[in-house]
Amino acid sequence: MLRLFAGVAIPDDLRSRLAVLQGGIDGARWVASENMHITLRFIGEVDEITAEEIDGALSRLTASPLNIALSGAGRFNSWNKPRAVWVGVEKTPDLMALQEKVDRAIINIGLPPEGRKYMPHVTLARLKTRAPNIPRTGSRPMARFARRHLSHGKSSCMRAGWVGQGPTTVPLLSIH
Repeated sequence: MLRLFAGVAIPDDLRSRLAVLQGGIDGARWVASENMHITLRFIGEVDEITAEEIDGALSRLTASPLNIALSGAGRFNSWNKPRAVWVGVEKTPDLMALQEKVDRAIINIGLPPEGRKYMPHVTLARLKTRAPNIPRTGSRPMARFARRHLSHGKSSCMRAGWVGQGPTTVPLLSIH
């Protein structure tokens, strides 16, 4: 089984800027900068045949270059416990159009729709235990991440997996 998601890779210079924000949260598992991305659709665990169908469906998609604005930061909670720390991505028309195309393509091959409302972001850390020092959305230093625009013309279907001590992402295909 493969754990898949479709995402937009972000440029190296932006990854470096985001990596500087990582630190100061007890118990955080920081995302390696080379694995930072904007998820368009979490697909989940699929077999090899379904992965090939997804590959075919997504490889036929086209998209305009994206003008992405990163703005703000926050955390995702599960049962009122923080689970992830993220930097927000504004819902631009081009990003939302690409996300909808990806979602439609995946639904058209027979997979169920995503159960959660789409909220574009870049995950900086995952948390296993309740860390007492996690800032709330908009608090300092989390709110210091200013708005940043970037143009990007490539999206990828990525496979999530584990290598050594942490998660890794491997591009499977590109959407141009």
